[in-house]
Amino acid sequence: MRALYPGSFDPPHLGHLDLIRRAASACEQLVVGVARNHDKQAAHPIEQRVTWLTTLTADLPGVEVVAFSGATVTFAKERGLRVLIRGLRNHADFEAEQAMATVNRSHGCDTLFLMTDPLHAHVSSRLVRMVAAAGLPLAELVPAVVAADIARSVAK
Repeated sequence: MRALYPGSFDPPHLGHLDLIRRAASACEQLVVGVARNHDKQAAHPIEQRVTWLTTLTADLPGVEVVAFSGATVTFAKERGLRVLIRGLRNHADFEAEQAMATVNRSHGCDTLFLMTDPLHAHVSSRLVRMVAAAGLPLAELVPAVVAADIARSVAK
């Protein structure tokens, strides 16, 4: 199976990494698509997010990290990918993702849902940004390289 795991990954956290590793083990090729959302101000430049994820997935065969903009389903189809991977932390995630999955399916892409590991179910990129802004430790939320880079940028 060849699949796309899309997201803003702003920043990538341990929940993202767990899903990438699990999806990669089930896929011949997994494209991690780092979305550029022109309607939202990103906390971290897209180049930084791509670099983080490329570093963090370097040991995973068949994983490619790329930036994209525009509709996820359009990007997937341009890459010849017909399967989207999405993580679910809770019931609220399911509600939102179910609607998107229906739209994506009508455009030729199926969605596979992976349940988030309970250890990471509370983690979101928004939570990471809030904890970082408060100057609190990030070690239990993000990989070490991400925590170090964020700590340096907050210290500036």
